[in-house]
Amino acid sequence: HQRLRTSLNYPDIDPIAISIGPLAIHWYGVMYLVAFAVGGLLGLARAKQTGGDWTGSLVWDLVFYVAVGAVVGGRLGYVIFYNASYYLSHPVEILSVWTGGMSFHGGLIGVIVAITLFSRRSGKSFFSVADFLAPLCAPGLLAGRIGNFINQELWGRVSDAPWAMVFPAAGPLARHPSQLYEAALEGVLLFLIVWVYSAKPRAAGRVSGLFLVGYALMRFIVEFFREPDAHLGLIVFEAISMGQILSIPLAVFGLWLLARPARR
Repeated sequence: HQRLRTSLNYPDIDPIAISIGPLAIHWYGVMYLVAFAVGGLLGLARAKQTGGDWTGSLVWDLVFYVAVGAVVGGRLGYVIFYNASYYLSHPVEILSVWTGGMSFHGGLIGVIVAITLFSRRSGKSFFSVADFLAPLCAPGLLAGRIGNFINQELWGRVSDAPWAMVFPAAGPLARHPSQLYEAALEGVLLFLIVWVYSAKPRAAGRVSGLFLVGYALMRFIVEFFREPDAHLGLIVFEAISMGQILSIPLAVFGLWLLARPARR
């Protein structure tokens, strides 16, 4: 009872931003549009910062490739990594992206495919594209976590912290607002670190490596406060979640990119 009295109440936010007859536009989808728009605007600023190798049209072409890769990869990643058995039984629901259910790790795979295709089309090397893109990604993660918060999904574990919040969809107990933790760490802090680091010329793969290591570390930490998926639970030693397991190879690969000898 004390936990309920001292906790915050979830603000009453309608997940539907605009409704016109049978057409409903969800905040979750709006957040994705905001993410790609902000990414494109930051890309234009970064194009000036990098000395003219990138034109405005190239930046927006890259945003389009990344948007498709992130959405398709993110949805398929969630389906495969987190709830394959359910979606095999309900395949039509794979298309219901507006209800939530996107995987960063799946989205990253989709973005890697998008970067590969874009680099071939533009004549740029893979890492020149990846290093250009990496500083633009964190604000998209911020928008996505705000979308999770509005959707009342990916809430945190039960807590008696003064800022713990009662999510009606999660029951009467107060929980860590872990979506907001991720928004602050992955969306704000990671952006500042990678943006500042990328302001100076770096060896190929360094900026991408820092982004991967930073994301993996922050995600690994927040997962200790986030409620694991009910159908998965904690997988390793009843302490490590699927999100943490998937973050480990990201950190290893990112560290390799940071540590490998610079190439001309």
